[in-house]
Amino acid sequence: MVEGELTMKKIAKDLLKIKAVKLSPDKPFTWASGIKSPIYCDNRLTISYPEIRKQIAQGLAAQIKAEFPDVEVIGGVATAGIPHAAWVADELGLPLIYVRSKPKDHGRGKQIEGVLPVHAKTVLIDDLLSTGGSVLKAVKAAQNEGADVIGVGAIFSYQLPAVSENFEQAGLSFTTLTNYSELLEAATEENYIAEDQLETLKKWRQAPEKWKK
Repeated sequence: MVEGELTMKKIAKDLLKIKAVKLSPDKPFTWASGIKSPIYCDNRLTISYPEIRKQIAQGLAAQIKAEFPDVEVIGGVATAGIPHAAWVADELGLPLIYVRSKPKDHGRGKQIEGVLPVHAKTVLIDDLLSTGGSVLKAVKAAQNEGADVIGVGAIFSYQLPAVSENFEQAGLSFTTLTNYSELLEAATEENYIAEDQLETLKKWRQAPEKWKK
């Protein structure tokens, strides 16, 4: 196992350890979109664990340096991506901005906070990627302000077919510290789920909109 795979597995196990990830194939969760899911990932919990959040910041910083070496600005996606973006920006010694989910309804009506130079090569950070819809809206907002968004980083990806399709359509690439496949392996190794639940969990990722129907 190479170093990158070790990091992905370690982060997955850390998320399980702090109960940031809950797996419940028998009693699925319902997302805001209405999709039934056997998994619920709340990476907001990571900010309360100094060692884990430090590993996440260092891991994301290393990935960004490797995959987006020309980056000039780090951006956080409201709200869960903001603290991690701040720590990554600190690791890389780069300026920080953050993108609101929508423009302010008072004052100057800004959606981007911080100093964002025109044409600045920017990487946005969110806590997780499901379909990619919310972070790509933030990408559009940053582009509207003149940023050259060159990529997206996140802690976790559900690896849904839609996320790859949406990023490909946007002409953008992304990187994550860990993902659904790594999480299932870690959960099995840690006896968090039974072997007979694996097939159900794998089938969900292939077609979440049809799962349990």
